[in-house]
Amino acid sequence: MRIIVLAVGKLRPPFADDVQHYQKLLARHARVELVEVREDEQVSRRIPERAFVSLLDIGGQSYDSVEFSRFLEDRRQAGRDVCFVVGGPYGLQIEADHRLSLGRLTLPHQLARVVLLEQIYRGHKILANEPYHY
Repeated sequence: MRIIVLAVGKLRPPFADDVQHYQKLLARHARVELVEVREDEQVSRRIPERAFVSLLDIGGQSYDSVEFSRFLEDRRQAGRDVCFVVGGPYGLQIEADHRLSLGRLTLPHQLARVVLLEQIYRGHKILANEPYHY
């Protein structure tokens, strides 16, 4: 299973360093690809065929970290790639299989990428029964 984080807008410092950090940590746990597009209209064309699409949305389903790790494992068991979609500063309306909330607070879209990658990493550490999540 591949995990794709498809985001509108270019990542800039200081968030770029944090994303790179979590990409490096995740490399031994999962195949993670980061895809950036310039405009909302380009998102649909970049979603991989047959991927399970999870749109980050403040009104979406929220999880604690253990529940999110189970969500990731369910996707892995289903054998489909997962594409997390992060809209730009004005949000995004696309067809999605799932809507994911990182909480009720509105986060800058670049920070949302960092939080998402950290939770994906945490989820994989939980699934591997490795220390990180206490």
